[in-house]
Amino acid sequence: MTNASRFPALYLAVAMAIAGTVGAFVTEAGVDPVTTVFWRCLFGSLFLGIWCLVRGYLPDRSLSWGRLGRAALCGVCMVLSWTAFFAGFAKTSIAVMTIVYHIQPFFVVLIGVLFLKERITADQVAWMAAAFFGVVLASGLVVSDNPVTTTWMIGIAMALGGAFLYAVVTILAKGLGEQRPEVTVLCQTAVGVVMLAPFANFASDIAPASWGWLAGIGVLHTGIAYVMMFSSYPRLTTPVIGVLTFIYPVVAIIIDWAIYDHPIGLAQGVGMALIAVATLGVKLGWRLPIRRASTAFVGQK
Repeated sequence: MTNASRFPALYLAVAMAIAGTVGAFVTEAGVDPVTTVFWRCLFGSLFLGIWCLVRGYLPDRSLSWGRLGRAALCGVCMVLSWTAFFAGFAKTSIAVMTIVYHIQPFFVVLIGVLFLKERITADQVAWMAAAFFGVVLASGLVVSDNPVTTTWMIGIAMALGGAFLYAVVTILAKGLGEQRPEVTVLCQTAVGVVMLAPFANFASDIAPASWGWLAGIGVLHTGIAYVMMFSSYPRLTTPVIGVLTFIYPVVAIIIDWAIYDHPIGLAQGVGMALIAVATLGVKLGWRLPIRRASTAFVGQK
């Protein structure tokens, strides 16, 4: 990945485009979510293990029992997040699941305020309110041309649960210091293999064609895409990263519409746009023309 230093924006854009196809890979594999995540972790571990050995990231002398424990906890949350995310595809749609799942930055802010006593500004509160209103619209729970079923609502709940768990991973990962991100993800996928092995369905035969999709989820989406992302992040500014991140949901929406014939209604489109704009607003620190007597708050316990 040496070209990442020369073309970091292109590398991140390609990585996000690859990530945006994961819903199609999961759907085409046709395997239950738990088993899918198990194989994702196994194939991802094999790729990342080889990558880290070749690049000299292993053995990692900075590893300690404390860091391994934190990385393992990250792995548990990440595996549960992936499982919830994948399970929701069959209950809603790839586009809706992907865009709702992308509200995780707001859960990071909420966790910071409620449990870490971090400060939150009036602008952030406004962006969060806009994002969650966007979730209501994007979910189709209101102003929808199609009847909202219990299954659909369960899918939305899975997207929110997966986003929350991913936010927990983000918070925990901050404590891993200078540890190589590839090593951290390898720890997570290794935990996933051990964690899901007792629950994965090995009794049912997997179609030969499905193995290619499962290997793709592990190698492409968990290995190559992650390595490209981590190689690009240090060389890009936050605004560029924030904008390029939305290639992921855009690709997912296009695939869901073009391949699976799931068009987006007007209300859902407005909701998705609200989530996108609000997420950029928080990531890039956009200020709104609002003023309060106090513009910052601290979480209370």
